[in-house]
Amino acid sequence: MPKIKIYTRSFSPELYRLSKGLYPEGVEAVRLTDRTADGYFYKMLRDKDCDIAINIDEDAFVCDPEAVLALARRVYEEGWANAGCSDCGPGCPRRHNPIVTNPFFNILNLKLIREKYEGPGQIRSFNYRAVKEQMKDAFLEQSDPGNGDFDIYDFEPYYSFYLWLAYNFKTLYLPARRHRDGLSTILSDGEGHDLCMHSWMARKYKVQMDQTYRIDSLINEAYDLRKIKRPHFSRAQYLRFALELGFSYIKKAFIRVSRWPGKIARKFRR
Repeated sequence: MPKIKIYTRSFSPELYRLSKGLYPEGVEAVRLTDRTADGYFYKMLRDKDCDIAINIDEDAFVCDPEAVLALARRVYEEGWANAGCSDCGPGCPRRHNPIVTNPFFNILNLKLIREKYEGPGQIRSFNYRAVKEQMKDAFLEQSDPGNGDFDIYDFEPYYSFYLWLAYNFKTLYLPARRHRDGLSTILSDGEGHDLCMHSWMARKYKVQMDQTYRIDSLINEAYDLRKIKRPHFSRAQYLRFALELGFSYIKKAFIRVSRWPGKIARKFRR
């Protein structure tokens, strides 16, 4: 059996606690709070004690833990490197490169990926434009691009990682549909089981009242679906959440500044 861990790149301690309450039982969870959007994946790859990483955003709420674990085993046994939702198409409110899977939920076969992975520089130097037509044709043989744009290759820092992954390995694209709230995404395994519900707009939680209400409603729905009582936090816990969130904003500011040289370099390469 592969060694499975859950990884989360977390910003809000409250959302993380609420999401974690729905994780599959008995699976080790690793919360990373100080990683860049692509450095998060390189951290996973350095974890030699993990064969399969279940990557779950803190605003993604697991509906069926047994289906999540079954998909993890399928990815391992069938030799997929990645399973996730295309960054466009039904259920996803984005219209970006369909080859890329959005990182709100992925099953990543780290053991397989390590067979070709040499380091972050290898990923960041991947020349997608040189192989775009080849990758586009391969994608169209297995999935519908929706309203996606194959010309987008650096919209997010992690785009190079997913494009490199799709070029060198097999990606399993999972179906999704829009939640009745008009924004959230319900992700399925392709075999009739809903894996999770992703709210989007996590940075607006406890900042904008309308988004907070919508996200809280989705959380309540997930806990009701699982027949689990939603956690309630004390005043002391809320105070700790607020202090940690404040430090998170400071760290995020430093991380964003550290990304400026790379962003400028990419603009010049265009």
